[in-house]
Amino acid sequence: MTPILRPAAAADVEEAFHWYEARRDGLGDEFLAVVQSGLDSIGSHPQASPVVHRAIRRHLLPRFPYALFYRLIEGEPVVIGCFHAKRHPRLWGSRTVTSDAGT
Repeated sequence: MTPILRPAAAADVEEAFHWYEARRDGLGDEFLAVVQSGLDSIGSHPQASPVVHRAIRRHLLPRFPYALFYRLIEGEPVVIGCFHAKRHPRLWGSRTVTSDAGT
């Protein structure tokens, strides 16, 4: 199954892509490949990642200090954010599936 990527999460990925690409040509593309791999993993094994806040699960990305945060809604993974590991949990904890609050 393919995870649903909320608009706020897509904006997080795009922001990180631009940051990495500004550091080195091609690094943003490498980040996107890792994100895609993470989405594939979530889609294949949606219950594998630990619950870190209420029903929100965290899938750590290799190589980059980022994680995909998602919830299972009727068995489908819904990605609500892609945050740097040092971001305060209050930011990703404030996002819900029904809105893009906290962006």
